[in-house]
Amino acid sequence: MYNKREVGSDKENVAAAYLEKKGYFIIQKNYRVRQGEIDIVARDGDTLVFVEVKYRKNLSSGHPLEAITPSKIKQISRTALFYLNQNKISVDNTPIRFDVIGILGEEITHIENAFML
Repeated sequence: MYNKREVGSDKENVAAAYLEKKGYFIIQKNYRVRQGEIDIVARDGDTLVFVEVKYRKNLSSGHPLEAITPSKIKQISRTALFYLNQNKISVDNTPIRFDVIGILGEEITHIENAFML
């Protein structure tokens, strides 16, 4: 049976492995709070990176990057602020960035600095 959560978790692991190959250090996967979820929290050098992963098996539901809507960006941003506050990380001392990884079938598209806080 098709389990959307299992598929999502599998694709987040694929994205994490992809990022690690690019030299990122994965801090946490599936950071969840009441405000929302961040798929991957990582470091790229000195930069703290919040990564949203979207997967589509094919284009019948649209390209995965099309799922990054203004409301999704707002929810990710709020969750990232909660993460920063919870971990006592100051944006004055730590550069942050929001990346998006779209996985279409087996093809990975990585957009660095996809949106701002």
